[in-house]
Amino acid sequence: MTAKNNSASKKTIEDRAKEDIKYMKKALAQAKCAIKLGEVPIGCVIVCDGKIVGRGFNKRNTRKTTLAHAEITAIDKASRKLGDWRLEGCTMYVTLEPCQMCSGAIVQSRIDRVVIGAMNPKAGCAGSILNLLNRPEFNHQVEITYDVCAELSCEILQLFFTDLRKRNKAEKEARKKAEQAAAEAAGESEVQS
Repeated sequence: MTAKNNSASKKTIEDRAKEDIKYMKKALAQAKCAIKLGEVPIGCVIVCDGKIVGRGFNKRNTRKTTLAHAEITAIDKASRKLGDWRLEGCTMYVTLEPCQMCSGAIVQSRIDRVVIGAMNPKAGCAGSILNLLNRPEFNHQVEITYDVCAELSCEILQLFFTDLRKRNKAEKEARKKAEQAAAEAAGESEVQS
């Protein structure tokens, strides 16, 4: 390999890294849409030939279905836009490591590459618990890039869960006060009788 070829491949790596950050920020914007609905902030975009062809964010509670994961929504939109269930040549950018359902859908849709923000040690199936994206037994394996905008991806999740715990605590305290007030009111009416 000549010096020219070496620098050309380095530039390609640098360009790819810049592109990964660009599109992961688009996935993070999708995650912020989930927050507006009170959903766990997970976002996803699918890119083909330099264009976003599918977007999605977590809507499980809003839609009352297990299937409303960011990745599944983005795969569905990309398939509709491209007119094919095969998403060969596409790259998925997702803020949190896919679960087993989403990893299976990624393999089934033949996505070439997945770029992951934060890892998911409790449910991740792209390397944390197991790796369904690279099983040699399957007829398709997916290239994986880890930790792109990992700090931002982790931060948005941490802020969401910190806020959720505060809201849950406040709601619990409000219910307790309401129950105490109702009990006191019931006790006063018994005394007056």
